[in-house]
Amino acid sequence: MNWYYTLLDVGAILLCLLFLRYTWHRMRFFLHTFQQVGYKNNEFWQWIKGHWDEKVIPANIAMVNIAIFLLLWFDDWILETITYSSLCIIFFVFSVFWFGSVSRYTQAKVKKPLVYTSRVKRFLIPFVALSFIFPALFTYMSFTGFLPYFNVPLPNHFSGFLSFDLLMLLVGWGFGATFIPFFILLSGLFTKPVEKFIQNGFKKEARKKLASMPDLKVIAITGSYGKTSTKFMIRDLLKERFNVCSTPGSYNTPMGICKVINNDLQSSHQILILEMGARYEGNIQELCDIAKPDIAVVTNVGVAHLETFGSQDVIAKEKGTLVDNLEVGDVAILNADDPRVSKMGANRNEIDRILVGLESGEIRGNAISYDTSGMEFDVEIGDEKERFQTKLLGAHNVQNLLLAVGVAKHFGIRLKTMALAAAKIEPVEHRLELKQQGDLFVIDDAFNSNPIGAKNAVEILAQFNSGQRIIITPGMVELGEIEAEENRKFGSAIGKANLDLVVLVGEERAQPILEGIREHDTTAMNVRVVNSLFEANELVQKHARAGDVILYENDLPDVYNE
Repeated sequence: MNWYYTLLDVGAILLCLLFLRYTWHRMRFFLHTFQQVGYKNNEFWQWIKGHWDEKVIPANIAMVNIAIFLLLWFDDWILETITYSSLCIIFFVFSVFWFGSVSRYTQAKVKKPLVYTSRVKRFLIPFVALSFIFPALFTYMSFTGFLPYFNVPLPNHFSGFLSFDLLMLLVGWGFGATFIPFFILLSGLFTKPVEKFIQNGFKKEARKKLASMPDLKVIAITGSYGKTSTKFMIRDLLKERFNVCSTPGSYNTPMGICKVINNDLQSSHQILILEMGARYEGNIQELCDIAKPDIAVVTNVGVAHLETFGSQDVIAKEKGTLVDNLEVGDVAILNADDPRVSKMGANRNEIDRILVGLESGEIRGNAISYDTSGMEFDVEIGDEKERFQTKLLGAHNVQNLLLAVGVAKHFGIRLKTMALAAAKIEPVEHRLELKQQGDLFVIDDAFNSNPIGAKNAVEILAQFNSGQRIIITPGMVELGEIEAEENRKFGSAIGKANLDLVVLVGEERAQPILEGIREHDTTAMNVRVVNSLFEANELVQKHARAGDVILYENDLPDVYNE
């Protein structure tokens, strides 16, 4: 029977390899999620609580832990009922079914793949050590029967024909796999002082560089929505006359800003344009401590990140911190149509305030029209008036462009020159980006939808008459307690627009949107619900005809996939 026990030993080794594969994929998945929530322990913990049964402690993890506790407390009774070798075979078979598949922690297509940055590599040191210390320790003890280093024999180690202890293997790999998300939190605490030290060094370098350029003008932009679009508009209007440096994409964090200042800002630059984002109170001040603004631009105060701020008034106070950091002679360019923004700095006579808006302000935009080439509108500054033509879409983009006009006006650029520059502005990728794909027109608004932008996008789609008007959307996320209500309002806007085809992604997420749609008489509107963006695309390909306009409104990050 030696061959039989040798076969069981091989089975134990294969069991370890099976658990190793499962553990690795589980580690990679939770590391990816941690990166997506910005390496923040509190946000990762909130994610854990929201995905407890689905990802953190799924049925297979729960079952193996129950089995471990049964073996720990009832081992004598169990071994009186069944032989040890039979018990091993049972667990080998069940483990194949429980842990053979890693599909729960892998996706064929991800929108933002895991990037092994320097920070991730530093994080991996404690994370890998913590994740494998349990399995490695208990696997060694299982096969040797000795406590490592001290070489002390284990009194309860199974002694018989087999050369491994099943309970120790299960404890090591079962508990090791279970604790992985919590090792993420622990590793985050371990690496936090290191990251803070490194970040402080980058901040110090950035402040020193800015201090060496006293003539440089710093323009800082904040707001709930439209920061990136406004930043690029300001850049494109000012570069007609000035040498401009700006942060790329959505670089609006301390490290993103420091990276641009330290690596991209040159002595020849006259203007530095920075986007300043905030998820928590104090974020804007942290950014202003790195680069004090000479010109502050505030787009609006909405409900983005309401779950972390708690109320719009708190958001307004945080965004207003940018204006609070202005000194004598500095300038604030503000959205006159947003009551919270228009009040910022109102009691400060030592700074200049320029208010812009569609309804009020000293710089105004009106007479908006759309076609498949883009948008046109009038800009008025006092008695001066100029017709702007742009590839951009949406009243909110008009508002953003008016803010850029306000900045350009402060720098003495003529309105006609601005109009010429505006005609060359390219849409920000995935933000109401109008593009043609064969015989179809696509409005790509897939970047992090918000209540105002989503409603505007639907209204824009409704004004096209070149063919069928189609929308693909999963609704909005990260709105806290008001998320369902805002998605219902979004659905109401869709119903009011009476589109030709509505494709909602995610059965659970679609419910409040469907409620909003049903508030209107939409008998002529085709509404379909699918489980993924890929299914949505396949459905639209079957229905679309030449000249149709398709709006992609929001694209959920991987952590929100149903």
